[in-house]
Amino acid sequence: MTPNDRTLLDAAERGDADAVRAALAAGARTEARDRHRRTPLLLAALGDHVAAAEALVAAGADPDAQDDRDDSPWLVTGVTGSVRMMRVLLPAGPDLKLRNRFGGIALIPAAERGHVDYVSALLRETDIDVDHVNRLGWTALLEAVILGDGGRAHQKIVELLIAAGATPGLPDGDGVTALEHAEQRGFTEIAGLLRDLR
Repeated sequence: MTPNDRTLLDAAERGDADAVRAALAAGARTEARDRHRRTPLLLAALGDHVAAAEALVAAGADPDAQDDRDDSPWLVTGVTGSVRMMRVLLPAGPDLKLRNRFGGIALIPAAERGHVDYVSALLRETDIDVDHVNRLGWTALLEAVILGDGGRAHQKIVELLIAAGATPGLPDGDGVTALEHAEQRGFTEIAGLLRDLR
């Protein structure tokens, strides 16, 4: 790794957009990697450093470059729930089918974590696969019920996913549907939403 690459990685992690631009102008590579194979854009996305990410996207940084945990700048927006970062990365043409280490796409961790604004924006502004199934056998809808807390945020996400065309009867790997999971967990509001669709 060159000194300029190290400077760029450090600047991206700190969110110093001016230092990012200076390092790029000095010859740093947009796809430089740290010891965990994280690129400057991934470090900026992890810290939700929007201005630094904008400078990197303008320089042609790859939104799909994955690290040693299979995280990418695009995928981590689903974890952080940052709508602003999602919108910075969309013009870079991220692969909406790119999978994380669990075989999931960006929508699934966002649904699990209750990121209502992000799920809403993602469904509205992209054609992401609302019924994608990860390696655990779970869709975003299943994950919102199984790993959610049944509260207002997860209720809203279930509503958003259904409105976007999610298939409510798709079961998990054990044949259990989102409705059955909701009933088992005592999530009466979510169960009611899903029961109305039968």
